Amino acid sequence: MNNIKHTIFYSFIWRKVKNTGFTDRIYFLRDYFKYKEKNDGRFILEWKNNWPILNEKVAHGFNRDYTYHTSWAARKINEINPSVHHDIGSDLRFVTLVSAFIPVIYLEYRPLEISLNNLETRHADICKLSFPDNHIECLSCLSVLEHIGLGRYGDKLNPKGDLLAISELKRVLAFGGSLLLVVPIGYESKLQFNAHRIYSHIQIMEYFSELKLIEFSLIPDNKKDGDILNNPSESIVKKQKFGVGCYWFEK
Repeated sequence: MNNIKHTIFYSFIWRKVKNTGFTDRIYFLRDYFKYKEKNDGRFILEWKNNWPILNEKVAHGFNRDYTYHTSWAARKINEINPSVHHDIGSDLRFVTLVSAFIPVIYLEYRPLEISLNNLETRHADICKLSFPDNHIECLSCLSVLEHIGLGRYGDKLNPKGDLLAISELKRVLAFGGSLLLVVPIGYESKLQFNAHRIYSHIQIMEYFSELKLIEFSLIPDNKKDGDILNNPSESIVKKQKFGVGCYWFEK
């Protein structure tokens, strides 16, 4: 019976990794049995407990977009050094790390429970923020705007949802305050429902024309063009299909 169970589990695990190469599977089997022969007995080693990870031997992969744009924003917040930083809907790992050196108020549409020093979480609808006009000293909204109104995260369907959000971001930002914004950038604006919008650089500059651009950086979609470019050339911006635009605006 145990052999049957192990066979079923073996088949299940192997289906989980069916998209990996045959050679990777062979290497896994080789390593498993070699390790089993050398096992010092401190841990239980049984086939049913295996968890094959077959694609990390050569390169340490990472998500370029999220790694670079959150690092960019964290460095800008450190440079601005506000008394309190507000964030709307950005990656949770980003705000928890920023809260290590700046108090953060994190606003999210979906209910969130997290307990950390220097981090306060609140429910918020970016299309209808509860703050008064000209209130927030430093505000970030990273990889959020492009999703608003598409229903992906449980919000209401609204083709103009991002425009409502933009209006609110500009309204609540204090005079002299900083807005850090990250959105997908392409040579043409298009919608990939219901994942996200891709904006053109010109579009973003028009939407935020009332604010002063302090810095524009780009994470190119082709890493051969670089990792993160400060004030990229127009030719680089125009060749993007899905680059990541990082904007520092001031009111």
